[in-house]
Amino acid sequence: MNFTPVPWSHSTNIYEINLRQYTYEGTFTAFTEHLPRLKDMGVETLWFMPLTPIAVERRLGTLGSYYACADYTSINPEFGTIADFKNFVSLAHEMGFKVIIDWVANHTGFGHTWTETHPEYYLHAEDGAFVLKHGWEDVIHLDYENPGLRNAMIEAMHFWLTEFNIDGFRCDMAHLVPLDFWQEARLSLDAAKKLFWLAECEEPNYHEVFDATYSWKLLHTLESFWKRQTSIGGIDETLTWYEEAFAGFKLLFTSNHDENSHSGSEYERLGDAAKAFAVLTCTWNGMPLVYSGQEAANTKRILFFDKDFIDWEAGLPLHGFYKTLLNLHSNNAALRGGDKLVTTERVSTDKNDKLFGFIRKNGAAEVLVFLNLSAEYYWMELKDEGVGGEFVNVFTNEVNNITKNRYFEMQPWGFYVYEKDV
Repeated sequence: MNFTPVPWSHSTNIYEINLRQYTYEGTFTAFTEHLPRLKDMGVETLWFMPLTPIAVERRLGTLGSYYACADYTSINPEFGTIADFKNFVSLAHEMGFKVIIDWVANHTGFGHTWTETHPEYYLHAEDGAFVLKHGWEDVIHLDYENPGLRNAMIEAMHFWLTEFNIDGFRCDMAHLVPLDFWQEARLSLDAAKKLFWLAECEEPNYHEVFDATYSWKLLHTLESFWKRQTSIGGIDETLTWYEEAFAGFKLLFTSNHDENSHSGSEYERLGDAAKAFAVLTCTWNGMPLVYSGQEAANTKRILFFDKDFIDWEAGLPLHGFYKTLLNLHSNNAALRGGDKLVTTERVSTDKNDKLFGFIRKNGAAEVLVFLNLSAEYYWMELKDEGVGGEFVNVFTNEVNNITKNRYFEMQPWGFYVYEKDV
């Protein structure tokens, strides 16, 4: 079975919303006030972390984990009502946004409604207790050998499509759920509306169903580079693996809710390379993700199980930075993710051990990127005969005639992004 991505997915970007922590109120209504600035920043697809009620039994912290669902067909009252979310999605669509939601199919929280009405939907130990796995203390695992569970899960997914007209799903820990279930689900949901399907996994065969998958390996490679545990060659190796092993396209990021809360902000994990690597994730072959607060240069670890709202008072120092990159990704055909007409090639310079350069092409459209992945200031000489012509620096709008043997002044951890002037 071959699934075709919705056309808009090749050029879109994703903005992940940690609704609880986004505002003091933590509601749909309060978040709505941020839509105009997100629209101005170039955000196109809004991804909400799970919106379902959170189980009380064995709850972690004061508010619990978004991922410990108590009912698949209700709204967490912490965020608002069903009517509130309906109104939100309607407004978002009017403004040109797409809306996708997190879907947690592998497990539920203790005390989910099914534990009483359909305990057979769960895995059970020999003593009859619900099964815990992976060191997760607040969730219990579902049994996909049970046809009734499969039907009920798909029916619950239809609820969100029918009631709210969402545009897709980000499927949590998708590889822990059998691939044939996801195939059933997509066939059923896509028959009602063509959706975008994103899997939190790095299993190449899951592209048989999903349009895009995660890029954990790249993120960890970039972190290893900052810690001097790998070289630019290690980055090349990971990116080559993606190109050769994966049929779809990758979600590229320097942060998300898991990384920020459990491992630290991108500045803790990537240090001075954080912005250069953000450029990479917005321009390499894939789909860029921006997490709540990255545009504010948030440096703190946001609490996961308790209220800890993002501080927007310090301003939005990276609004313009992301606006430039997201608009470039959306509007330049050379940056389309997962498009077989697009080529991506590394560019040769006299500083290949310090500089990561590449060019992406789609017909007449070209985007050229140079990243200084070192703390050194130097002049770099372009050695690649395949690069040439008039290019516009997307951050300064300066027009440059770029040819072989041209020199570029590279600031420590600096970068250039050029768009072919056509």
